[in-house]
Amino acid sequence: MQEKAKQAVNTRLKRIQGQVSGLIRMIEDDRYCVDFLTQSNAVRAALHKVEELVLRDHVSHCVADAFTSGNLIEQQQKVEELVETIGRMMR
Repeated sequence: MQEKAKQAVNTRLKRIQGQVSGLIRMIEDDRYCVDFLTQSNAVRAALHKVEELVLRDHVSHCVADAFTSGNLIEQQQKVEELVETIGRMMR
């Protein structure tokens, strides 16, 4: 992973870690269910953004390198891996 992307992902994950700690406190404090669900949805959205950042870095770095290498087998492997990964993310 490229350094700039790694820093951005790390920053977001630390923020998400704080949000998850907040969710735990909400349960412990018997907070209103709808408030918990609202915050839980925010965590899920934040995780989706992290996935997007990692995927973007992967395509611009790993997949792009495979295509500039000229190695057709490596290119096919990266495309298949990418399709499978996106498929898993959509579930």
